[in-house]
Amino acid sequence: MGPPTGLDGGGLRFLRNFGFHLGPGCIKKFFGNISFVVLLNLLVKPGWVVLESLVQDRLGHAAFGTFTALFNWTLIVASVSDLGTTQLTTKRVAATPEFLTEYFPTLLPLKGWLSVLFLLVMVGSGWLLGYHGHTLTLLTLTGASLLVTQYTQFLRGTLQAHQRFNTDAMLSVLEKALLLVLVLALIPVGITLDRYVGARAVAVLFTFVVLYGLVTRLYGRVRYKLRWDHASSLLRASLPLALITLVYGLNERVDMLMLERLASPSEAGYYAAAYRWVDVLMMYLWTVLPLFFAKFAYATGKPKEQQELLWFGQRVVTVPLLFMCAFVLFRGEVLFWQFTHSTAAELEQMTRSLKILFVNVLVHAFFAIYSTLLTSTNHEKPVSWLVAGSIGLNVLLNVFLLPRYGAVAAALNTLLCVVFVSGGYLWLVSRRTGVIIPWGTIGRLLLAFGLLCGVFWGLQQLLNHWLLEAIGAGLAFIAILFGTGIVRVAELKALRR
Repeated sequence: MGPPTGLDGGGLRFLRNFGFHLGPGCIKKFFGNISFVVLLNLLVKPGWVVLESLVQDRLGHAAFGTFTALFNWTLIVASVSDLGTTQLTTKRVAATPEFLTEYFPTLLPLKGWLSVLFLLVMVGSGWLLGYHGHTLTLLTLTGASLLVTQYTQFLRGTLQAHQRFNTDAMLSVLEKALLLVLVLALIPVGITLDRYVGARAVAVLFTFVVLYGLVTRLYGRVRYKLRWDHASSLLRASLPLALITLVYGLNERVDMLMLERLASPSEAGYYAAAYRWVDVLMMYLWTVLPLFFAKFAYATGKPKEQQELLWFGQRVVTVPLLFMCAFVLFRGEVLFWQFTHSTAAELEQMTRSLKILFVNVLVHAFFAIYSTLLTSTNHEKPVSWLVAGSIGLNVLLNVFLLPRYGAVAAALNTLLCVVFVSGGYLWLVSRRTGVIIPWGTIGRLLLAFGLLCGVFWGLQQLLNHWLLEAIGAGLAFIAILFGTGIVRVAELKALRR
């Protein structure tokens, strides 16, 4: 099932699910944007995750588990502080560029005051959760850094809305690159939790200053003029998006906080070690999906273009994640080589959690783009209710299972909830958008993943060496992609033109 094909001649005969209506030139340019973003992130973020694992090994699981709980609580509250204005701005500027000139004098000071308000809420709620003394100070500094990051992401939304994806890509890795340098500089003098939190704050502030200067240079200096009529209309329009941001933040981050409170800081540390690698893979999704969000919003009122973007995106989003998911399911233990101070039982707990979480990544790889389509096309409310139901289920399962089973239970609960919410995405897309779900492509992708897992199993029995298995499976995966029709020679030739 797919869009009709009709481009005559060799490589320009775009086969189904490759964006016929959008045209090869548009697809080629957009695919180039995606490739550039992913390349930059691959140059920085994998190195950062290895270094952060080293930091955890030096600090210890309990200390790092405490930091992770603080960090995730600040993430939840900081995401709410945005009140949906970032996504609203991206949607509005993409559809009507004059929105920037009219509303930014109100949006910029409004965002600042919201950040101050939610910093107070963050610290107060942290005190109620039982964080006091020096721990509360760390929570305050971490929270302030996260709120600055939220403001940075808000400014980046204007670049995405203007389709400046390459500029946005460079800014997206600046913070992590600087943080990588700062933490490496701390290793000779000794890494402490205070120094680590301080380094994160410096990297965040520097990135914000650079981005603010760039946006000012591109679009001119904005004179702040807080108009209450504009502010009230913006907040009313952004509240559905704010609710989605809240429920997504809770859905992704509540496990770490509940683990630290209901089980132990050490269990939170084990889960953090596993989830760190999930973040590396999900980095691809959270880098690519905002581009599709902006594209879907730009095609508002053009359902045919949105449908073809979805069919194109299904493969772009899913294929790169299939290999790593299969690798982790068979050889996930090799990712914890940095933990030289951990016991065999601790490593086993982290590995088991990692493998369960990567099944969660696999589900996201197939179905996260459907959430992007829904939220960019004014279906925020049903999505928010769906994710809210998932949060309720997750919290209920956590309360009963975390005290006894710890990190493994958190991973399994997350997987059950993402399966529930992904089924809801498919139902909403088919019922509310009029966009046809590419079941044929999904079936071929599932077949490719099954064949890849079979190759990994066979090589594991034959070679019993993770590197040789990965190389062999990688070569086999290329053949599988062509053999199942997921990637076609004609499409690659068209992209080269």
